[in-house]
Amino acid sequence: MNTITSYAHTPSRTVTAGGVTYAYRELGPRGGIPVVFLVHLAATLDNWDPRVIDPIAERHHVIAFDNRGVGASTGSVPDTIDSMADDAYAFITALGFNVVDILGFSLGGMIAQALVIKHRDLVRKLILAGTGPAGGVGIDKVAGTTYYDMLRATFTRKDPKEFLFFNRDDVGKRASRAFVERLGERTEDRDAKISVKAFRTQLKAIKRWGRSAPADLSAITQPTFIANGDHDRMVPTVLSEDMNRRIAGSQLTIYPNSGHGAVFQYHREFVSTAIQFLDS
Repeated sequence: MNTITSYAHTPSRTVTAGGVTYAYRELGPRGGIPVVFLVHLAATLDNWDPRVIDPIAERHHVIAFDNRGVGASTGSVPDTIDSMADDAYAFITALGFNVVDILGFSLGGMIAQALVIKHRDLVRKLILAGTGPAGGVGIDKVAGTTYYDMLRATFTRKDPKEFLFFNRDDVGKRASRAFVERLGERTEDRDAKISVKAFRTQLKAIKRWGRSAPADLSAITQPTFIANGDHDRMVPTVLSEDMNRRIAGSQLTIYPNSGHGAVFQYHREFVSTAIQFLDS
């Protein structure tokens, strides 16, 4: 069987665990420790940048999935990050894995932290991009920023991610257009969009995460790579620096002149560091 390394051509599959049928896509060579991608707020399988997934899948078994109640996965979206982490655990173990690497972006990075703290033996290495810790100052403002940028996008007939993920200077505008174009490279077997109710429930979970008691990040002993842009309006950049201080031995990259979607704007640099980190 030929190894698929193109996310745009990866077939969608399903697995059932705990009464929930999860939609997922997997690509790359089998046999090693898989890298499980945990996606952002309002995102489905179609929201992963192929320029991030494809190069990692050249050498690693990559798995992306729809959270419960999102896209083609069944059930209702949980209103806490902890419950989302329980779902991630159910999904990963249903596929038969007992050790994985995790790449979590934004909401996915919050789920990743909760997952690692609950199931320390499950995760070998952790990549946290554009995210923040429980109790992180400013995380509870995500809903306001999101609705404001969605409104701006509606007036300009653009994808809200162009406002939410990127700076609105010339560099950011070019990067945002290129990113949105890449998300459209998959033309067949597209995922179902997230429902308004599911989106609002995710926002509620993020707000709770931001207002909860600060987590003890010293419990995260896995090698951890943290990445963000220097001007993240959604999950303040200072929170990446805070996680770096509190997770022993973690490495931090802050990309210049970029926002929440810095790992997509600087996809070459991010992927290069991520692969080096996973392989070291």
